[in-house]
Amino acid sequence: MKTVAVIGTLDTKGVEFAFLKQAVERAGVATLVIDTGILAAPPFTPEIGADMVAAAGGGDRAALAAGKDRGAAVAVMARGAAEILGRLAAEGRVHGAIGMGGGGGTSIAAAAMRSLPVGFPKLIVSTLAAGDTTAIVGVKDITLMPAVVDISGINRLSSQIIANAAGAIAGMVTSEPLPAAAAKPLVAATMFGVTTPCVTRARAVLGAAGYEVLVFHATGTGGRTMEELVRGGFLRGVLDITTTELADELVGGMLSAGPDRLEAAGAAGIPQVVSVGALDMVNFGAPDTVPARHAGRLFYQHNPLVTLMRTTPEENARLGAIIAGKLSRATGPTVLMIPERGISGIDVEGKPFHDPAADAALFAALRANLGPNVEVVTFDTDINDPVFATAAAERLVALLGDVDAAAR
Repeated sequence: MKTVAVIGTLDTKGVEFAFLKQAVERAGVATLVIDTGILAAPPFTPEIGADMVAAAGGGDRAALAAGKDRGAAVAVMARGAAEILGRLAAEGRVHGAIGMGGGGGTSIAAAAMRSLPVGFPKLIVSTLAAGDTTAIVGVKDITLMPAVVDISGINRLSSQIIANAAGAIAGMVTSEPLPAAAAKPLVAATMFGVTTPCVTRARAVLGAAGYEVLVFHATGTGGRTMEELVRGGFLRGVLDITTTELADELVGGMLSAGPDRLEAAGAAGIPQVVSVGALDMVNFGAPDTVPARHAGRLFYQHNPLVTLMRTTPEENARLGAIIAGKLSRATGPTVLMIPERGISGIDVEGKPFHDPAADAALFAALRANLGPNVEVVTFDTDINDPVFATAAAERLVALLGDVDAAAR
C-alpha cells in the first residue's frame, strides 16, 4: 500500500490534521504523520514526533518552546522536516506528502517538500495559496490548494476542502505513470513568446536526432528550474536560446531568474548552445507597475497584464559583458549563436522594438569580452528564421556527439 507523509503542527491544529489523516486513509492510502509543532503534546501520536524533527533540524523542541521565538522555531522545524522527509522518500517509505497551514505551517511543509525530487507527489492546503507563491514553491512541483477559510476547526466548508485535498494526494500516489518509450537523453531549451518559432523548429530537429527536449518558459521560474535540473545532473545539454531573464535582472523587471542565471551548464561542463533571445526587452506588469524612473522609454503592450520595455544600447552593452563573462567561465563545450537581423519577434525591421544600434552594442560587447573557449557563430538572419533555428539545434547535436565520442 502506498503511504503519504502528513506534515503539520499538531500542537495548534491537531484536530484538523486528525481529520486529514482519516480522510487520506479513507481514500485507501496509508499515512505517516510528522509533527512539526513545539508548544504542546499532540492529541494523537504521530509516527515522527516533534522532538525528532527538532533534533534533525539542529535544535531542541523544549528549548524552542521556552525561547518563544517563532521565527527561530519555524526555521529549525523546517530544516528537520526537510531532512526527515527527504530520507523517508529516498528509502521508499513514503510515496507522497501533504501539509496544511497558514504562514508558519505552509513555510515548514514547503521547505520539507522542496527536498523532494520533481515528480514526487506534493500538496499543501494553504491560506497563502494565492498571489506570488514563488517563495513557497521554489522550483519544485508543489501543488497548492487554497484553504479558503483559515485552518481552524472542522466545518462544512473546511471539511470538504480537506477531503478534496486528501482525495487529490491519494490519487497522485496511486496513479500509474503512462507507459513510456525507451528513455531518450534529456536536453533543455528556453523559450519566450517572441522566440517560439525558433525553439519550436529547434525542438523538432533535436527530437529527430533522438533527444527528449524539456522547454522552459523564460519567466524567472523557468530559468531557475532549468538551472536546478542542470545542477542535479538531469540534463545532457542546453539550448539556451532565450536569455531574456538576464535583462530583467539587470534593469529590474519582474521576470528575473536571479544573478546566477546562465552559469549552471558552464559549471557542470555540459554542452551548451546559447543565444540572445529577447534581450531586447524588460518585463513589467500592467502599465501602472512600470517604475517612474523609466518614463519616456519605449514600451510595447504585450497584453493588458504585461508591458515590455525596450532595452537601450547602454543596457545591451552591459548585458553583452555580463553574458560574455559567464560563458567565458564555462568548463564544457560552449557556442554562442548571434542572429544579426533581430533577437526577438518584435526586434525585426518594421516591428516596434527594431533597434539596430542597441543590437550592435550587445553584439560588440559580447565579442569584446568572450574568452577563447567560446565559439561564436554569426547568422545574417533574425532569431526566428528556420535557418538559424536548425543550425542552433544541429550545433548542439554535434557537441553532444563529440562528448559521447570522447567518453568512449
